[in-house]
Amino acid sequence: MRALLRDPAPVLDELRRVYGPVVELGVGGVRLAVIGDPTVMREMFAMGADAYRWGHRYNVVGVRLVVGKGSMIVSDGADHARRRRASQSAFSRPRLDGLIPMIVQRTDLAIDALARTSAPGQELDLYPIGRALILGITLEAFFGPRLAARADEIGALLQRPQDFIEAPALEQLPRPLPFGRRSKVRHDRRSLDEVIDEEIALRRADPSAARDDLLGALLADDSLSIDEIHDQAATAIGAGFDTTSAALAWMLVRVGRSPDAWPRLKAEADLVLGPPRSATPGDRSTLGDLTFSRHVVHEALRLHPAGLIAVRQAARDIELGGCTVRRGTLVVWSPHLAGRDAATWTDPLRFDPDRFVDLTAEQQVLCDQAWVPFGRGPHMCLGFALAQMELTLIISRLAQRLVAVSSSPDVPRPVGMVVNRPTGGAVLQVTTFAEGIR
Repeated sequence: MRALLRDPAPVLDELRRVYGPVVELGVGGVRLAVIGDPTVMREMFAMGADAYRWGHRYNVVGVRLVVGKGSMIVSDGADHARRRRASQSAFSRPRLDGLIPMIVQRTDLAIDALARTSAPGQELDLYPIGRALILGITLEAFFGPRLAARADEIGALLQRPQDFIEAPALEQLPRPLPFGRRSKVRHDRRSLDEVIDEEIALRRADPSAARDDLLGALLADDSLSIDEIHDQAATAIGAGFDTTSAALAWMLVRVGRSPDAWPRLKAEADLVLGPPRSATPGDRSTLGDLTFSRHVVHEALRLHPAGLIAVRQAARDIELGGCTVRRGTLVVWSPHLAGRDAATWTDPLRFDPDRFVDLTAEQQVLCDQAWVPFGRGPHMCLGFALAQMELTLIISRLAQRLVAVSSSPDVPRPVGMVVNRPTGGAVLQVTTFAEGIR
């Protein structure tokens, strides 16, 4: 259990290989049921929300300190439904389609900066560059250009909280003295709330500045308190940029080790997006036509979901995979294991975006069942469509304007308990071109 909560990937693989699809671990008063089989996960997702609790002690210890007790991701029942409903309009398909030009433009700016500061063929870690890009996109999409202009300041306020929830569980426990890591996390969270309050004040002072973004949706919902607005905002920023930037890093790692991927991505992007600096299409057909890019995203997320595990607590005795999971047990389900299930995926450890092409109806059902990087059901990640859209557009534009290859065929080990990212980042040999690859 200690190893699972410190370095989950090898432990998950061993548990599935040695003990099967449902494994219960226990020590003292803590019980975990580890679920790795896609069929059993389908059973779990099919149960009503009343079978589980998300405001459980695992989340209360560390995650709730960062996102707040009013966050939808640590809420249950009516409170969860109300808080989630308040945010949903910001994730409508028409609104997301309207973000396409902004995402491509910000990607261009990041590539421009890279071209100015790097030499052709230079070995670079693209992970921090991707994090900065996605943080700016997240802030502009959710809160508008004023907060996006403060990305460096907000990123600094997010760093200690992110490090905190990745720390071992014992280090997250409350301490008797009012200082230490938890105190610093509270300070950073209060500072972030103050930044959000400044934007709220500006919007309320000028009604014509109202926007149909996430903050606008939260402010329009009279059922939310200001603390709940703060908590949804903090949740959206953290979940929206940290997980997506880790997924981008893994995608770059994998594409950089696939010799034919960059040319195929570039050819498709040239056809759909047009040349750099041209007007970028911004409708549903844009994403629909980036077929290979979408498959690259799907395949990277299959092998490297942003979270190796997710946890919910059984609110009553339940049956999963023919086993009784007792009330109070922490159900630890793993999209990492589902994405590597040998009964579903042919040669599951191979990176192959074309595995999603021309699937039969039966194969499609199996893939849908086993591809769960964003979860399922009423607690499915609300930003799943935005994350996939960002990753698809970013990798397409990158392929038009740079070449990135790895000098090593070895895939880095995953690191991180809450957010899964490659050890050492996404280190590639990068050649950029000011207006695209000639």
